[in-house]
Amino acid sequence: MRAFSYERVDSPAAAVAAIKATPGARFIAGGTNLLDLMKLEVETPGHLVDVNGLGLDRIEASGDGGLRIGALVRNTDLAADARVRRDYGVLSRALLAGASGQLRNKATTAGNLLQRTRCPYFYDTDQPCNKRVPGSGCSAIGGYSRGHAIVGTSEACIATHPSDMAVAMRALDAAVETTRADGSTRTIPIADFHVLPGDTPHVETSLEAGELVTAVTLPPPVGGVHAYRKVRDRASYAFALVSVAAIVQRDGSGRVAVGGVAHKPWRVDAADAALADGAGAAANRLLAGARTTPDNAFKVPLVERTIAAVLVDAGATP
Repeated sequence: MRAFSYERVDSPAAAVAAIKATPGARFIAGGTNLLDLMKLEVETPGHLVDVNGLGLDRIEASGDGGLRIGALVRNTDLAADARVRRDYGVLSRALLAGASGQLRNKATTAGNLLQRTRCPYFYDTDQPCNKRVPGSGCSAIGGYSRGHAIVGTSEACIATHPSDMAVAMRALDAAVETTRADGSTRTIPIADFHVLPGDTPHVETSLEAGELVTAVTLPPPVGGVHAYRKVRDRASYAFALVSVAAIVQRDGSGRVAVGGVAHKPWRVDAADAALADGAGAAANRLLAGARTTPDNAFKVPLVERTIAAVLVDAGATP
């Protein structure tokens, strides 16, 4: 790990000011992803700004009947919150499917949204990677691509977003609150927060330079059965090959978001509309235009089968 400087701040304004004052600085909270990347020299920030003292660790009711989740709420606490378990079960289930108990105790809400891909070529600094070194090429294209994206890809990148929580947030129509480098605030719909790779796969979110995530808001609860299914190579501590977050009504209608298939949590309005027609109809719309490789073509039928399993869990007819 390369040498770096470090400071603690006590307000969002101080946090963004510290980042603005030092080019290449990064926020750090739980550090469960960033520190690993620093050890491997995938990321080499010269300065870290510790935001753990900002008081953003509370879950509060919002005025519209939803919830406001502070950026520093730990994954364990969010999954265990009685309101989340009762009204947003898909979120609790997704969180408990991620990582390990020890990591969930440290990982934060904002950090979970911002975690970077687990593409092995991204982590291997001896291999070209457009995410790590823009313009260097994508080793996964033409390489081993079993865990890679099949929709929303580009000629520059086929990596997937690894978060379980973000897939559930997408199904719930969450929104992300931020403080910008100039001190102003804004709210970003979760649908617009993560971006597709295009020609700039190193740009993974719509955040501006120095912008700090302060909270995630959930709208009022949606009735129906909340389900999260994660298909992976082993029962724990593994990232999704395919995951499905769904909120399903008795007649099979509802909403569905998929992980493990794209550069961002994947949800398509047409697939939501087709969910009542069964897993096949929803999957066809979700994966329209899919570009597979011999290594990951299995994800196409796996998405349909996982949606079908979710519909069965919900008591609907797939």
